[in-house]
Amino acid sequence: MKLNFNEVQGLPVPVKLFEIINLSLADIPAPNEDTCAVTINFRDPDYSADTGGYHPVEIRMEKQNEFWQLVYITDFSYQGGPFPELVKEIDVCFISKQVFNLFIGWLQNRNAKELVSLFIGNFIEYYTNDCYQVSVSFD
Repeated sequence: MKLNFNEVQGLPVPVKLFEIINLSLADIPAPNEDTCAVTINFRDPDYSADTGGYHPVEIRMEKQNEFWQLVYITDFSYQGGPFPELVKEIDVCFISKQVFNLFIGWLQNRNAKELVSLFIGNFIEYYTNDCYQVSVSFD
């Protein structure tokens, strides 16, 4: 399966991210024609609240006519104690063009773009270094 993306995503996105998405879907059979959304989860099986590791990342795309649009990319981390839970640490919403960081709150303009660039750049490096197991779901 290969997705054709709308080039305008609301926030800057490197081409490499689209390549990773399509690589992750390459061996997945195409779903039925009624499918309007794809969610890809990237998980480090060794990540835990005690030992750390690579944060889980989730990317969701929705079909807009013949193209696919990024909806969000979210980084999760364990927070709290004594029973830590996975929470959104970085949440990039492409539809509303908003970026949230757990420790800073909502970011605007240059700060938002810089965080998105750093976050996606790091994600690409981690993926390239084979740090994740990938799962895909369809809606």
